[in-house]
Amino acid sequence: MDLNSVAFFFNLPFLSEPSRMHLLFSEYFLPFTLAIITLGMGLSLTDRDFRNIFSQPRAVITGIVCQMILLPLIAYMIVRSIQIDPLFKVGLMIIAACPGGATSNLITYILKGNVALSISMTAINSLITLVTIPVIVTLSLEIFIHQDAAIRLDVGETMLKVFLITLLPAFAGTRIRKWKPDFAGRLEQPLRIILPLLLLIIYAGVIFIDQGIESATGRDFMQIIPYALLLNFAAMVAGLMVAKMIRLGVKNQYTIAIEVGLQNSALAIFISATLLKSHAIALVPVVYGSFTFFSTLLFGWLVKKMARYPRINDTGG
Repeated sequence: MDLNSVAFFFNLPFLSEPSRMHLLFSEYFLPFTLAIITLGMGLSLTDRDFRNIFSQPRAVITGIVCQMILLPLIAYMIVRSIQIDPLFKVGLMIIAACPGGATSNLITYILKGNVALSISMTAINSLITLVTIPVIVTLSLEIFIHQDAAIRLDVGETMLKVFLITLLPAFAGTRIRKWKPDFAGRLEQPLRIILPLLLLIIYAGVIFIDQGIESATGRDFMQIIPYALLLNFAAMVAGLMVAKMIRLGVKNQYTIAIEVGLQNSALAIFISATLLKSHAIALVPVVYGSFTFFSTLLFGWLVKKMARYPRINDTGG
């Protein structure tokens, strides 16, 4: 596998540029960190958690429909109603086209939501977006900047990436929990602190050291932040409301809200910077990724705090 394949495999826009081999965080730390985080979350799961998802599939179907259909529609309504650089509009649409990622899984884990549902949605959506991302990106380019671009995501490499970063570590974590339950139990509380800190350190390195933001102006950031925050908040509210309408349990409600509201900014950066070769478009997911961990965590915490939990177990459909 060559460097360009490795770059796409890990959703990293930076490895595909051989002249930038010094990008330590992107090249080495990020992919392994994501796998370690998913492994840590797997320690809190059992086989029954995943069986519940697919034996009562209402929650995962609801989440996928919200993310694949409702989220792009919300993004389109936002960008059609605002006055902003057309390239930034395309960047917002690219974010909406991307699936969730390890960050949304981690927030669900921190808040003790339905982690099995979150991981399952991430894996399934990552495969569906092989089809939807090219369509949404192509339409966005035609509508907002009147340009055509051939966007292609490699099916085999994406499936391998989903397996190695999402499914395999989660499965390994469930095996450790099954074979060493005491060990997994002792790690659960420390990991709720260690894993988010680890992710924040790595993303800080990717965003501020590897990617660099020196070429962007403060005006660009101030122009993007309100609309990126609006997309993040509107998507979470929409996901939450749909889950409530379907009468899902509280855990599933805020799990779906988190998964629909927080997208894979690393993949959005890859599409913008490497496939479209536009640093202006890439700036949108860079800004989005720099604050949405905190806004999503706060939203999920508030929903959980205000909810009145039913006495029965609500982790099912």
